Amino acid sequence: QVQLVESGGGLVQAGGSLRLSCAASGRIFSINVMGWYRQAPGKQREQVAGITSGGSTNYADSVKGRFTISRDNAKNTVYLQMNSLKPDDTAVYYCNADIRNSGGIYYTTYWGQGTQVTVSS
Repeated sequence: QVQLVESGGGLVQAGGSLRLSCAASGRIFSINVMGWYRQAPGKQREQVAGITSGGSTNYADSVKGRFTISRDNAKNTVYLQMNSLKPDDTAVYYCNADIRNSGGIYYTTYWGQGTQVTVSS
């Protein structure tokens, strides 16, 4: 089985920084796109950032210039560096990844369990 385990969430004051990590483990053959999503109370889950295996990135307009997504392919890990945090960034953050299992043919999307990020004003 494949698992995504996130870490790095917490409570921070506005203007502060946090770094989220998400490590994929299990019978992994290859990983295509990895990304971060977030869901605030009463709102739909939204994409924050994504990164391909080749390093191409995309960001939601609301986080451009403040957040940076990166990945370590050797460690099957994706990171989200969040700077200049705002109270509006408060949400549960989820990572996801399109993974091809060992012995498999197709890519399947897996999700982490989520990590809470709270930004106080």
